[in-house]
Amino acid sequence: MKRRDFLADTTGATSTALLASHARALDKSGAQTIPYGKVDHCVMIWLGGGMAQIDTFDPKQMGDAKAKKAGSYYPSIDTAVPGIQVCEHLQQTAQVMDRVTALRTVHHNVVDEHAAATNRMHTGRPTSGTVQYPSLGSIIAHERGAAADGVPAYMLIGYPNLTRGPGFLGQQAGFVYMTDLETGPAGLARPADIRSARQRRREQVLSAVRNAGKERFGNDRLFAEYDAAVGESLKLAGPEFMKVFNLATESDDLRNEYGDGFGQRLLTSRRLCEAGVRFIEVSHNMNFRNGTGWDTHNDGQLNQHLLIQELDQALAAMIRDLESRSMLDRTLIIINSEFGRPAQFDSGGGRGHHSRCFSMVLAGGGLHHCGGYGVSDELAMTSVEKAIGVPDVFATILAAMKIDPSKMLFDGDRPVPITDQGQAITSLLS
Repeated sequence: MKRRDFLADTTGATSTALLASHARALDKSGAQTIPYGKVDHCVMIWLGGGMAQIDTFDPKQMGDAKAKKAGSYYPSIDTAVPGIQVCEHLQQTAQVMDRVTALRTVHHNVVDEHAAATNRMHTGRPTSGTVQYPSLGSIIAHERGAAADGVPAYMLIGYPNLTRGPGFLGQQAGFVYMTDLETGPAGLARPADIRSARQRRREQVLSAVRNAGKERFGNDRLFAEYDAAVGESLKLAGPEFMKVFNLATESDDLRNEYGDGFGQRLLTSRRLCEAGVRFIEVSHNMNFRNGTGWDTHNDGQLNQHLLIQELDQALAAMIRDLESRSMLDRTLIIINSEFGRPAQFDSGGGRGHHSRCFSMVLAGGGLHHCGGYGVSDELAMTSVEKAIGVPDVFATILAAMKIDPSKMLFDGDRPVPITDQGQAITSLLS
């Protein structure tokens, strides 16, 4: 094939794909078939290790770890939504379950490898050797940008990782991260011994270096991205953004309502939303409170309730707090985890990995909540009704965020669907 014919065929195929994608989003009258939400901010709670759906948001009949009888580890309780139950350690969340939907039939095919499953649940796609796909946070940052000047579009409260990154979207869609609430984002807080005059001199030297770099590498894309990141960092290091992390301005009662550790990180994420940050990921268990985190093999199961109780307190507090500020309908809360756990107990009394049916949770965001969406079998192991692929969850989140889930992104000149053929759950949106 001649080069000219190849380019013509490729262009035609690309145009056809784009038109087909657009057509899927339109009905015969030309109106959007996918309703868009009204969300301006998103907070994703990451439960690293794998939350056991049967012990939290999809409880079943009681099991017995010692007798190796499959089933739930904790009794279940009723919620504010008739017919929907959760684990007994989610008492506060149960009271606000009418603002929550547990997606009980999420599934993918990565079960044995935490890193690959983490990548799947952040990018919505299998790991690829040819394309570095962007994370959900980076997609939203790329499409919506920050909601205010002088703040990042995407913040990570947790440890940085490639799976959270921008992939082919480039560093402008990347995250600013922090692990310590007292010091704020890594690399932005000015050391106490650096006075203002010294800081100004440093910035003057940096400015000279940046200008020289622009002259030398004026057409270099990587340098342009690096220079833009430096400029953004200088703005973020200013006093206006840094004061967001001063939780002392919040009342003691509210801080106590959120709880320690993870709760304070969630409270900070609410303040970041108010400041204009578009997407915040918050890692839940950074201190392995139960010894193993959510990866509850063996003895990790014994103190799993400590994690559930901590999540329950902070999540319910955030829902109430956002609602009191008229922010809940514009803020979508997501609970995400790399996979679930089986109903059976392992030799040490804990649980292994399970990805064929597990739970994610959506709260707030102006959605039409129903407490629970999808039905799993008697042991929460397989989907019985309304199976949900990970791309479907992503499409739903994007539509709620006013982003077309059928559009194309571009890896250079290569069009890449924004989700892996995901179909939004329209009943939650309409």
